Parts: sequence; C-alpha cells; structure tokens
Amino acid sequence: MSEEKIVARNVVKSYGKKDVLHGIDLELEKGKIYGLIGRNGAGKTTLLSILSSQNPTSSGTVTCNGMPIWENREALDHICFSRELNPITGFGQNAYKVKDYLKAASIYIPNWDKDLAERLVEKFELDVKKRIARLSKGMMSMVTIIIAIASKADYTFLDEPVAGLDVVMREYFYRVLLDEFAESGRTFVISTHIIEEAADVFEEVIMLDKGKVLLKENTQELLERCYHVSGKKEEVDALTSGLKTFHEEKLGRSKGVMVMLEPDRQLAVNTEVTVQQMNLQQIFVALCGTEGV
Repeated sequence: MSEEKIVARNVVKSYGKKDVLHGIDLELEKGKIYGLIGRNGAGKTTLLSILSSQNPTSSGTVTCNGMPIWENREALDHICFSRELNPITGFGQNAYKVKDYLKAASIYIPNWDKDLAERLVEKFELDVKKRIARLSKGMMSMVTIIIAIASKADYTFLDEPVAGLDVVMREYFYRVLLDEFAESGRTFVISTHIIEEAADVFEEVIMLDKGKVLLKENTQELLERCYHVSGKKEEVDALTSGLKTFHEEKLGRSKGVMVMLEPDRQLAVNTEVTVQQMNLQQIFVALCGTEGV
C-alpha cells in the first residue's frame, strides 16, 4: 500500500507565455497542519488548485496516496479545496443562498458532516437565507471555513480563511481547526497573509516565492535556526562569516542581517553585537525580500 500523502513532482503551470509555477516538488504528509505563505502573485492559489485537481498542470504530476489525481474520483474523494469566495458578480455560485450552497456541498462532498456544518453555522451566527453575493467579507470567510471543516476530507486546503473575520472569530476558527485535527488526524494546508497570528498552528511552513518553493520546514526548528544580528559592520561581519545571511541592512557604520544556521549549529556569543530571535513573519520578509516595493 502506498504511503498516505500528496506528492507533486516537477509541476509547471503556464498561462500563455507566463510561467506561474516553476518545477514545484512538494510532499504533503497525512496528519500535519501546513502553513502556505508567500507574497501576492507567488502562486499559492494556483498551487492549491492544482493539488486539488481544480486546475490542470502544464507539465509534471500530482498523486494522492499513490494515485494520479487528475480526473480520478477515487483520489479526489480524499481532497477538498475550499476556495476564498469573491462575489464580483451575482451569477453562478454567488447567486446561491448560503443554505443552498451548503446543501450542494453536502451532495458533492462524499464525507460531509451535516451536524458539524450546522454547529458551525450556529456558532458563526451566519444568516443562511442570504445570497453569497450579499455577504460581508467576514461572512464569506465563515462559509469557506464551514465547507472545509465539514468536508471531513483527508487533505483539506483553505485559501485565506480568516480574511475579514474579527479577532474573536479568528480565535474560534483556530480552536475548531485544532480540535478537528486532534480528533481526525486530517491534513490541513492554510494559505494566509496573517502570518504571525497563525504561526503557532503550523507544524510545518511552506514558503512560496515567485512560483518556486523557497523552503518547507518544521516551523519550530526554523524559528530556532534564524537570528537577527546587528551592530558595528566589522563585528557583524566577523560573527556571521561563513554563515547563510539574508536581508542585509546598513546604516552608517552599523549593519543588521538575518542569519540562518545549519541544523544543530550554534551562534557564537559576542557581546559586541545584538543577537535576537526572529518570528515567522520577520523570517518571511527577510527571505522573500522587498525588492520593487
């Protein structure tokens, strides 16, 4: 029996002459919560749509538990991509009332949990008689979350699930997510721009930059390897010589830089410089840079 995971191999996605994804190699193991982060246009939504067979690859392969996912019902029964709702028009799915949208989901999603969906609707105080096109941004996020959680899919992808939610509802979402994860052992991939708030939830983080996987690492181990070193330029250069450095900042004779240590390597103590641990958002900014902003 094949190991339970989704595997992407050398996935390329092009629109006309523009490549959006460049040779993506990625494995998503069963029973983990992944954070997918990247700047606007990095290819996050495109990647999730390909991993869920909502979009074909231009080249490369995607398998789920050893089975090709494209037009393969057996494989796709294990996957749910609950996309961010964006009612630009009042047509299509946006013309549905929430109750009808959820009813359609219950028909097409094989492991739909009706009771769980109803509990979430009640908790979110969602007006199911409203049409999707008439919902606020926060209410659209609630619908996205309900579809994802109640799908009971082994591999569940959420695109910007907390967009528009207030802090109370965001906390509730993360609690529901963790409870469902603990109970079911499902795999979740969460694409979000609200990085630091969600960092404690992510067992692993996937950083996407310009259509390529920049890194895929255990979140806590990554945090333990990254430091910001600042002080006089000569002292910083001496301490960081031979180490991986990113996002160099200079001000007069002073310098600041991010250091990413190799696993199990320690940073030498030096009282002449300031060494600070970094949070996930700071690491992301340092790695992806701010060129052109």
